[in-house]
Amino acid sequence: MTGPLDGVLVVDLSRALAGPHATMMLGDLGARVIKVEAPGRGDDTRGWGPPFAGDESTYFLAANRNKESITLDLKDADDREVLLRLIDRADVLVENFRSGVLERLGLGLESLQQRNPRLVALSITGFGHDGPEGGRAGYDQIAQGEAGLMSLTGSGPEDPQRVGVPIGDLLAGMYGAYGVLAALRERELTGAGQVVRTSLLAAVVGVHAFQGTRYTVAGEVGVAQGNHHPSIAPYGLFHCADGSVQIAVGSEGLWQRLVEAFGLDQTGLETNAARVADRARVIEVVEQAFAQWPAERLLARLDEVGVPAGKVRRLDEVYEWEQTASQGLLVDVDHSTLGALRLPGPPLRFFAADGSETTRRDHAAPPTLDEHGDAIREWVT
Repeated sequence: MTGPLDGVLVVDLSRALAGPHATMMLGDLGARVIKVEAPGRGDDTRGWGPPFAGDESTYFLAANRNKESITLDLKDADDREVLLRLIDRADVLVENFRSGVLERLGLGLESLQQRNPRLVALSITGFGHDGPEGGRAGYDQIAQGEAGLMSLTGSGPEDPQRVGVPIGDLLAGMYGAYGVLAALRERELTGAGQVVRTSLLAAVVGVHAFQGTRYTVAGEVGVAQGNHHPSIAPYGLFHCADGSVQIAVGSEGLWQRLVEAFGLDQTGLETNAARVADRARVIEVVEQAFAQWPAERLLARLDEVGVPAGKVRRLDEVYEWEQTASQGLLVDVDHSTLGALRLPGPPLRFFAADGSETTRRDHAAPPTLDEHGDAIREWVT
């Protein structure tokens, strides 16, 4: 159960989050990932805390399972030679330097692919590799704002909010890993590698979904409107006797179930378009009906009548939830200095044709700085 990418070697020159998230995804799938870090300090995220566990930041631990670490000074001739030997053996190289940095170090992707024509290179930037603002530094919150996501998130148009995780970085990593897999597949057909490019800007625009076509097709500019869907009603968070629940009434059939189960007055609210146009009244009608229901009883009743619903869980509740554990979303690893750790796990599971699960189980803890340096140097000598 080593994973579908067993035998693939990934050299990871990236730091912070977008690139490391991409390489962690590849490592989760069984690739051997060698993380190249700066001597003395390593990946920036090693210092992003508190909280820390011993000398390790929990931020770094979140993005670097299933990797080995070696420190190399890319300005040092001997260390650069070690890197070049790694790249000669690599299937994939991942980097997220600002445009031009690798070229100044004599490590431009074009020259590296001349050394290793089968190399698939993933390059991630903040705002793209070219264009009038291609050279800008990219940090997640800046990208969330520039790419429009914050304008869609918050209680209202005057309350732009960042998403509670660095979603631009994470999406860029996910799109990057997706591109790498496609390039590896094409290499099977052509024998040649290629460069895959993405950016935080591209990744966020890539998930605008209906908000994007809302503007490009219909000419409407979406704005933040809290916990209610702009195109479906009722769909969002509603208060009840002792808290709140969320419901998703995504069809007219579901609306009729809700109406009948709770005796709602649907005069003038018979269609989704009418409900979206009069969302404030929909919220009032639904919350009046829910006002006498404790949350747990209300969720049970909604489940009974087939209306999709759920609670808003804190993270501790998520990680203690039996359903989370059942999906393999927690993994236990043995860290070389911290001992036994429980980490959030990969979101994919694999099954053979006979129904048996083939998902990788033997995950490795995030490495300490240069933990595997001596072994890697010996391997490439």
